[in-house]
Amino acid sequence: MNGNQAQHAIGVDIGGTKVNMGLVDREGRILLQRTFPTQASLPGLMDRLISGLHAFIADIRAAGYAHSGIGVGTAGQIDPATGSVYASSDLIPGYAGTRIRDLLSGEFDCPVAVDNDVNVLAVAEKHFGAAKDEANVLCLAIGTGIGGAILIDGELVHGAFGGAGEFGHLSVDMNGRACICGGRGCLEAYASGTSIARLMAERLNEQGRPGGASPPDAREVVAGWLAGDEDAEAVMDIVFAALGAALASLVHAFNPGTIVIGGGVADIGRPFFDRLQVELERRAMPSMGRHARVCPSFLGNRSAMVGAAALLWA
Repeated sequence: MNGNQAQHAIGVDIGGTKVNMGLVDREGRILLQRTFPTQASLPGLMDRLISGLHAFIADIRAAGYAHSGIGVGTAGQIDPATGSVYASSDLIPGYAGTRIRDLLSGEFDCPVAVDNDVNVLAVAEKHFGAAKDEANVLCLAIGTGIGGAILIDGELVHGAFGGAGEFGHLSVDMNGRACICGGRGCLEAYASGTSIARLMAERLNEQGRPGGASPPDAREVVAGWLAGDEDAEAVMDIVFAALGAALASLVHAFNPGTIVIGGGVADIGRPFFDRLQVELERRAMPSMGRHARVCPSFLGNRSAMVGAAALLWA
């Protein structure tokens, strides 16, 4: 391995909506990047990933770089010992059992490390972001779904088989909305991007104002909230209540110093995080809520890609 290779790794973030891949150096800088749709409802995700990686490695070589390996952060419960998907929701149908590490190491003949997408977000925060000086940290990624990660005394908590941190399936209403996991009242059923859009569509339908062929998506709902739209404010009140309830429970369970929020919502900015901090402190025990700082991931929705690359050096 030459010095160029040792200093750079490919980080891949497989989400329910898109796949981000980047060439990352040991300082957490993204030197090159490529993105393509996950097309999660279609078969052949790994074939598309392998094809995308071949094209990206060609870009890396054309730019005069090399890489030391491939790190992957992906939705689902990942067995860290085998780099395989132990279990997955229907956001990516048929994903359970996928041998990601074996498939990629066999195809590209290089070291491959695989973990859950929010665990790699936590790795990025530990090395480069909010967790550098904080031992006890929780991470949430809010996008198509909601995932979580736990750092205790600076170490990732994986649980018995890699399933620790399923914060999206904490119940915030025991008799609440049905969730894709089969449970009821899960945080993900209220506060994921998919659910924000669904809540708005339901509100408009109830008022006899369907959204038409293209009902508002989560980004449009958030934009409406920021602009003071009454319907968007009503929807986001539900979202913040659910998030506040979940974060309060997590603070009571883990007593973190920092809660890092990644995913698409990390790009919303201060209004989102200020409101979330207020909701947390309103719902948590005073002695605990005021000592847990809520902040965005250091690179927004690109942090997981950086953390995936850092798996090769961790």
